Amino acid sequence: MGFNIPKTDKKRVIIVGGGFGGLKLANKLKNSYFQIVLVDKNNYHQFLPLIYQVASAGINQSAISFPFRKIIQGRKDIHFRMAEVRAVFPEKNMILTSIGKIEYDYIVFAAGTITNYFGNKTIEAEAIPMKNVSEAMGLRNTLLSNFERSITCTTEEERQELLNIVIVGAGATGVEIAGAIAEMKKLVIPKDYPEMDNKVLNIYLIEAGDRVLSGMSKESSAASEKFLRKMGVNIILNKKVIAYEDRKVILEDGTKISTRSFIWVSGVSAVPIDNLEKSILGRGGRIQVDEYNRVKGFNNIYAIGDQCLQTTDISL
Repeated sequence: MGFNIPKTDKKRVIIVGGGFGGLKLANKLKNSYFQIVLVDKNNYHQFLPLIYQVASAGINQSAISFPFRKIIQGRKDIHFRMAEVRAVFPEKNMILTSIGKIEYDYIVFAAGTITNYFGNKTIEAEAIPMKNVSEAMGLRNTLLSNFERSITCTTEEERQELLNIVIVGAGATGVEIAGAIAEMKKLVIPKDYPEMDNKVLNIYLIEAGDRVLSGMSKESSAASEKFLRKMGVNIILNKKVIAYEDRKVILEDGTKISTRSFIWVSGVSAVPIDNLEKSILGRGGRIQVDEYNRVKGFNNIYAIGDQCLQTTDISL
């Protein structure tokens, strides 16, 4: 396999990642004097702000997935390749991907983030993440399957495992999922599952910090918490989840919650790129950049969006 993109007299710009940042940049460079190569491991753009709606069966996945080739249709200055970037070789101006190598004049990393399990392999193996459309579909299928099984199971212990939903991480994604499932419990389940007593369905939102939405103002945080509690979400603060064993979420203080729906949205780290010096990586593995989003120590390597960490103020 190979990229099969001819080299022209135009400078080649490779954009790694077709999220909001990467796609916006590709559109900004329309009709420029560059050859644009957009590389993404999927062949579609994902509108991630609505991913929780897919997970809760509120909308279909096709509503938030848009094919790259449809988006760039008719443009001669851009090439799309579905591939996963493995490593960069700055001294050769080259990247290694799952379909081969390709040289660049400029490269922009915009691959975003992945779920961070903070080194806990057990949780990584058992938990349901929520970072892309396929994971949202997996969560939706798990929830609906557990609802169906709860109607036909023969023991109360098994029924409670199936109807306890545990969400770890009260950032934006955790709050959105908890709220969407709470709405599902109130509006959908009574109609679609008349045999189920929806009062038995418990939604737990667990946060190691002292408030939900810690990245927002205290007023917004307090209002969100009040609203979620009113919707019936059980919010547990200042408690760290340390393990998941025998279908039980285990908290640091020894508390155990039985569940077969264990959702982990407790943090993210940048998509790793091999062969980058560790000295240029910051918190969460993010690539450190200057005020122009140039990677430190390079003139032709850039990083944007969630994959980067800006360390220099913009000079006005």
